[in-house]
Amino acid sequence: MKTDKTPAEKTPKTPVKAIVELRDVVKDYGAGSEAEALRVLHGVTLSVARGEFVSIMGASGSGKSTLLHLIGCLDKPTQGSVSIDGVNASTLSSDELAELRTSKIGFVFQAFNLLPALTAFQNVELSMTIAEKDKAFRRERTERLLKQVGLGERATHRPNELSGGEKQRLAIARALTNEPALLLMDEPTGNLDSRAGAEVMGFVRKLWREEGLTVIVVTHERGIAEHAHRIIHVKDGLISEIEKTKTKR
Repeated sequence: MKTDKTPAEKTPKTPVKAIVELRDVVKDYGAGSEAEALRVLHGVTLSVARGEFVSIMGASGSGKSTLLHLIGCLDKPTQGSVSIDGVNASTLSSDELAELRTSKIGFVFQAFNLLPALTAFQNVELSMTIAEKDKAFRRERTERLLKQVGLGERATHRPNELSGGEKQRLAIARALTNEPALLLMDEPTGNLDSRAGAEVMGFVRKLWREEGLTVIVVTHERGIAEHAHRIIHVKDGLISEIEKTKTKR
């Protein structure tokens, strides 16, 4: 005989192993008829496990940045679904998407996007101040993150007093302030020379190990992509190849 269970008796949910799930994702840009729309993604299915380090590679216009924007809940698919940590982001309102981004995702961009009038400490602390976190907590976490990215001695410096590599490491520290489960990086070494780029990725790997993050990096540089467990090759809006690397945690 079938019986209804009370909420307390229901079987606990199984933890979500995949933090990112894309199913048959299509993305069009442009208004009007389908003939007028520009189709950037043509039905992408992809799963990223919790704690994995993945790179997405492709030529300019391949759809790799669009793919990252959908994973980052900065946009919605035209068709298909995007789930983040078990939540179907495709069905959420703008406010709900913003809440999901704040609670689950940290972003790092090629252009750093730092506030020039603020010190390194203040750039990292700002989002926690907006979220009304306790002052002692803000200070402790900001100091710890700056130390983790090698900027403990640069806390009072403003962005224009930092090198390109230091700016990007500061941007990484800022992205981690709300303890996201997922770190997304869009061409994070694009404005850096090879030495600074390698240094930044070294810190990313260190944080990945220490913080238990899931990391997804969009890059066109083979050397940067090889820091990941897997390289997702994107061509003409489709995944053309998934390549396993020799990288270990």
